[in-house]
Amino acid sequence: MTDSEIEQLGPALLTLAYDAGRAVMAVYATEFERRVKDDHSPVTDADEAAEEIILAGLDRLTPGMPVIAEEMAAAGRLPAIGEGPFWLVDPLDGTREFIARNGEFTVNIALVCEAKPRLGVVLAPAQRNTAWLGRPGGAFRFTAPDSVGEPVAARVAPPFAAVALVSRSHREKEVEAWLARQDRVQTASVGSSLKFCRIAEGAADFYPRFASISEWDTAAGQAVLEAAGGEVVTWDGKPLTYGKPGFRNPGFLARGRS
Repeated sequence: MTDSEIEQLGPALLTLAYDAGRAVMAVYATEFERRVKDDHSPVTDADEAAEEIILAGLDRLTPGMPVIAEEMAAAGRLPAIGEGPFWLVDPLDGTREFIARNGEFTVNIALVCEAKPRLGVVLAPAQRNTAWLGRPGGAFRFTAPDSVGEPVAARVAPPFAAVALVSRSHREKEVEAWLARQDRVQTASVGSSLKFCRIAEGAADFYPRFASISEWDTAAGQAVLEAAGGEVVTWDGKPLTYGKPGFRNPGFLARGRS
């Protein structure tokens, strides 16, 4: 797909994320049930309702294009992606944060072309309904699907007050060791793919992760961050790519501008 074709999908993708976000918040307002999937991760009605909306919307937007979505994958339904573009969807990233009712959960939708996330939207419906959209023309922050996007840009890490973000629900020993080797780096805990967005808007500088993670957890956030001038690399310095066997990522470092 050309940059122009990808750009044209942006407004519809933003609207679709907000549609899914409304379904998420409708469940959030209730005494919802928490269930456990076969991989021992939690799931709620919000995950399933949002995914249903997103799958239907993507089918209308790009008929026939493969979609890899978290709950679909959990049910064992993984379509072949072939060599063309495909969608990666996490309908509710940060389900643990959703259950904890701390507001740090997101709706993630990303378009992958030639193994790279070229278009992505991350919506935080409980964070003032803020969305971040990354596309070939840059990264933007929105407060409604019809609002004018505010451009955002990653920063060069300051020498004495850089900020590293760590997962609120998963604190790794390897991350602690990495942090201990850094000079004058502050830390903050943030849930879900909000970590990518904080770096994209220049509010933080690093997000180190060593444990494996699903591709749908990172693709939209990576699209936003890279559109804002940052990057996501594996620990051997290579770009984090997509469409790997099992749709699993190795560890990585997300960072702002070099």
